[in-house]
Amino acid sequence: MDNAVALVQAYLRINGYFTVTEFPVIEAGRSGQHRTATDIDVLAFRFQNAARLVPHHGRSSSRDVAVTDIDPALGLLDGEADMLVGEVKEGKAVLNRGATQPAVLRAALTRFGCCDHSHAERLATELTKYGATKTEHGHRIRLAAFGSTRGEGGAQACHVVLLSQVIDHLERYIERHWNTLRLAEFKEPGLAFMGVLKKAGLVTQSRSHH
Repeated sequence: MDNAVALVQAYLRINGYFTVTEFPVIEAGRSGQHRTATDIDVLAFRFQNAARLVPHHGRSSSRDVAVTDIDPALGLLDGEADMLVGEVKEGKAVLNRGATQPAVLRAALTRFGCCDHSHAERLATELTKYGATKTEHGHRIRLAAFGSTRGEGGAQACHVVLLSQVIDHLERYIERHWNTLRLAEFKEPGLAFMGVLKKAGLVTQSRSHH
């Protein structure tokens, strides 16, 4: 997995999203042959009440701790489920041409099951035009680009989150919950890397206390 993708995946997961990374979209050609149209860097879905629960041992839930540190940079709306179709770049935060093709978006939406196949075409068209849409069930779907800098001109309709914000939020999350996280064995590459930096005392203090 690409390093930037790993960091974005960790960032989205601590914000309550379920994620699939490097999702291949197979397209049928006119001659009947199939090819990979593109890989979508990240597909993510968040239910509106998502939180990270640290349960207390025992049957009672009275001492459970629910963590809901949502980064405002994600632009979430209260009471709405949210799906992101995202591209991750180490440079400018822009969308690949392939990732915004209607056929690719139809495949991604149908695979995630956020809408009926018969509605996928309309939603894909609206995503391409506006960068966001809403399903018949009230779920919001957005195109998102993650990168080190913003693309020039703002021509693309999508939500942008800079990698500096991703890393800043990860560092603050780890710092805030270190008493719990230090006991965990990280399996997720992005969070594991940030955990190693914390253990080595290399977490950027200017970010942690921003």
